[in-house]
Amino acid sequence: MGVRGAAVWAMAGQYLSFAIQFASSVVISRLFLSPAEVGLFSIALAAALLVAILQDFGLSRYISGLPTLGPEDIARCSSVALLFSLIVASLIAVSAGPLAWTYGQPALAPILMIIAATYLVVPFAVVPMARMARAMQFGGHFAVNVGGAITQAAVAVTLAAFGYSSFALAWATLATGCARALIAQVLCPSPPWPLRIDGLRPVLHFGARSSVLYLTGALGTRSPDLIIGKLLSLRSVGLFSRAVSLSDQFRMLVAGAIGSVFYPAFARIRDRGEPLGPAYLRVCAGYSAIIWPGMAGLALAAEPLVRLLYGAAWLPTAPLLSMIALTEVMLISLPLVSDLPILLGRLNRLLIYNLIDTTLSILLLAIGCLWGVEGAAASRLVYGAAWLCLYWRFMHRLVQFDARALMVIYARSAGATVAAVTPLALAYAFWAPPATIAFPALLGAVVAGGAAWLAAMFVLRHPTLAEFGALASGLPLARRLFPKLNPAT
Repeated sequence: MGVRGAAVWAMAGQYLSFAIQFASSVVISRLFLSPAEVGLFSIALAAALLVAILQDFGLSRYISGLPTLGPEDIARCSSVALLFSLIVASLIAVSAGPLAWTYGQPALAPILMIIAATYLVVPFAVVPMARMARAMQFGGHFAVNVGGAITQAAVAVTLAAFGYSSFALAWATLATGCARALIAQVLCPSPPWPLRIDGLRPVLHFGARSSVLYLTGALGTRSPDLIIGKLLSLRSVGLFSRAVSLSDQFRMLVAGAIGSVFYPAFARIRDRGEPLGPAYLRVCAGYSAIIWPGMAGLALAAEPLVRLLYGAAWLPTAPLLSMIALTEVMLISLPLVSDLPILLGRLNRLLIYNLIDTTLSILLLAIGCLWGVEGAAASRLVYGAAWLCLYWRFMHRLVQFDARALMVIYARSAGATVAAVTPLALAYAFWAPPATIAFPALLGAVVAGGAAWLAAMFVLRHPTLAEFGALASGLPLARRLFPKLNPAT
């Protein structure tokens, strides 16, 4: 499968998974769980994920980056995945009691024990997913991701309806892990037995350095829920977590899906000895052309969206969502800041930047909490600007992209972003303010914004338009309807 065909499959899986998870989150938040109940689970999950960075142990990138992959390599990687799953599950289980005592929330302990059990089944999906990514078989990723999303939604909504409170989300996490493992093993069998413990030095060397990187990154991305939960309240955690989740879900629609394709794709470019700069510019163009308008629109529509989807109890989430969505505009401007340094053998240098990055994130968040949950969200804006300054020179030296060409791309993406949000801004000014705008008017403004964005893309001659046509050529229906899109015709 080619890169664009793989991207189509990855995006399709991400879109469908998002739709399923988003719908379930709306039902759960509006009908069953309060911000405090969501906050309790968020603290438990954030704590577990700090340890769970050891789970993958860099195996996905290790497998994708190997020049050749034999049965012995697969057996060794599967064995490492299983061994580290036992370590991760044990660490989470041991931390359950102390964490519950630290936060004064006895329910945290059993929730963490359920989450710990999840990591016993995760290794059954890690190696199969990595093998499919290496082979650009993202149809398999589609099945795993969508199957997991359906399972998560069904279990979470059902148990929440039966009054399981925060435990509904914990059991849904375990059920999702089981579903993903089962589907992955059916599609690409890679059982971690018999254990293969010889010749592990290259795997462990790569994994150890990768895990340090993952740990520092996890401290920056997972610590907000823990810090806010300790310094503020469960309700504040629930509100902040919901805002971050909404922002992340939208970003993952594109960045998460396509990002999984780019590592093996850039590995192929590296192996051919071709320069990475032109390909990186195309990635930046695609991300900024789509994510910037989406995040700006999400920030502008935050209040009516939260009111219409989640109800009045969640309205304090709106200003947090606006600030966090605008932060994503900065964080998406330089994509692949972890993937490409690892691919190009600059892991040690990346670790230094990551440590600085994480320190900034935690420090700014702690300071922001002095002004409540709104201050915590505002700190993300400051962090986003600092992050962009930190990584710009590093990525420029590493990839050697044309900085002037990237500025032109940014300018075109900014123009398309302004065009996309203008209809909603005009609707607020001349039709109804955010507090009272109805769904039909909001939807109409969004549709008009989409049309304005597309028109601006054509007027500005944005380079991503060519990529859209190429991506469409990966769809069988598009090839039948528009034969000229098919390179073979």
